[in-house]
Amino acid sequence: MSTPITTRFVDVGALRFEVFEARPEGPPKGLALCLHGFPEHARAWRHQLPVLAAAGYLAWAPNLRGYGATSTPPRVADYAIEKLLGDVDGLIDAAGVGPVVLLGHDWGAVISWYYAMHGGRPLDKLVIMNVPHPVPMTRELKVNPLQRKKSWYAAFFQLPTLPEWFLTRRGGQAVKRMFAEGTVRKGAVAPEEVAVFVSNVLRPGGARAMIHYYRALARGGARRMAARGMPLLTVPTLMLWGEQDVALAKSTTYGTEDQVATLTLRYLPNASHWVQQDDPETVNTMMAAFLADAPVPHAEGAEGDRDP
Repeated sequence: MSTPITTRFVDVGALRFEVFEARPEGPPKGLALCLHGFPEHARAWRHQLPVLAAAGYLAWAPNLRGYGATSTPPRVADYAIEKLLGDVDGLIDAAGVGPVVLLGHDWGAVISWYYAMHGGRPLDKLVIMNVPHPVPMTRELKVNPLQRKKSWYAAFFQLPTLPEWFLTRRGGQAVKRMFAEGTVRKGAVAPEEVAVFVSNVLRPGGARAMIHYYRALARGGARRMAARGMPLLTVPTLMLWGEQDVALAKSTTYGTEDQVATLTLRYLPNASHWVQQDDPETVNTMMAAFLADAPVPHAEGAEGDRDP
């Protein structure tokens, strides 16, 4: 019988967070905090939450600020990276369970990388999915024309109003296509799940909030984080990478081992950017092994994997 996923609300400062939760049968051995990406929703972790609970963790997937039924503040400044790191602090404190495993995909992985470097609470383990460490990413944007081309949308998102129109026009058609057509395994994101993501971007203030993440990072957030330094990460880290990512080149992962002392890197040749939804069985197997301190299996046909 699958572990049920329930919903609760957690207050962090002036914001209220909608949290999807799966609980272990006995007392939790720790917290697994799952941070989703753009333009997603906590439902992106629906395949992982029961697995994390079965492994003994209190598994939380919050809708980040501006998403789902979580509070949606209106200003660009409300999405400053420091505020996002503070949200993680508050969620960890609200859970009241440790040690903490932080899992992030896409924008959730951006937050997770910075949190591992500059967050206010210790982490036991870190799991990153399809977003590079800031140092290799910065390098590739400088030297790799292909990655600059792939990252066109980040510049587009700096424009006023137009990005919101693009995401919401024709009933959120752009978002629908991302998930209905953007996975390697056709039908990996069922129509009812696609509908959740589409309704998420169409709700009042939703598209604006999602775009504000990019605006806030470009308007000083990344520079402020760089000024604080990029210390070598000592937390054991599992990095999972769907190779058929249309927005991020595989080369952005090269050199991650120079930034993370204990890195396990696994490539999934037959998965897209939406890796934990596109190939949940492989992701869950790798994730569970990592959390159990067991050897992390390799995907069929993968090249370039790295072990500590």
